[in-house]
Amino acid sequence: MTDTAATHRSLADLAEKMRDIDFCTLSTRTSGGAIAGRPMSNNRDVAYDGDSWFFSYEQARTISDIEADPNVGLSYQGKSGLLGMRPFFLTIEGRATLIRDKAQFEAHWTKDLDRYFPQGVDTPGIVLIQVHASRAHYWDGEDEGEVTL
Repeated sequence: MTDTAATHRSLADLAEKMRDIDFCTLSTRTSGGAIAGRPMSNNRDVAYDGDSWFFSYEQARTISDIEADPNVGLSYQGKSGLLGMRPFFLTIEGRATLIRDKAQFEAHWTKDLDRYFPQGVDTPGIVLIQVHASRAHYWDGEDEGEVTL
C-alpha cells in the first residue's frame, strides 16, 4: 500500500472508519457515457479488506451498467458535528463483479436485507455485487491521503 498524506492511514484505519457508515453512493458509467450514482447499503458488512458487498435486483440499471463497464466508484461520508468531530469522506475506485451464487449470498446476508428481499437468499432475481478496490482516497477535515490496494 502507498499513502500520499502526512498522516499514514492503513486499510485497517479506513475499515474502522467505515464500520459506522451504512450507506454509500455506488457510481457506474451508463451506456450513454453518463455517470449514474445510487445509494447502496453495505448492511454493516464492513470487515473491510478492500472488498465491498451489495445486493441488487437483476433488472436494475446498476447491473446492466456493471455488465457493460465494471469500473465503479464508491463514496462514503462519515459523521461530523459541531463538537469537534471532524468530517470523514472516503472515495473508492474499484472493479465490480456480479455474483449469482446462493452460497455467496448466504455468506454476506444480514437480517436487515429481508426488508428489500422478502424471500431472503431465495428471492428471485437477486444479484450480489462485489466491488474490489484498487484505490481509496480519504479526507477527514484536516488530513487527506490515498491508499493503493
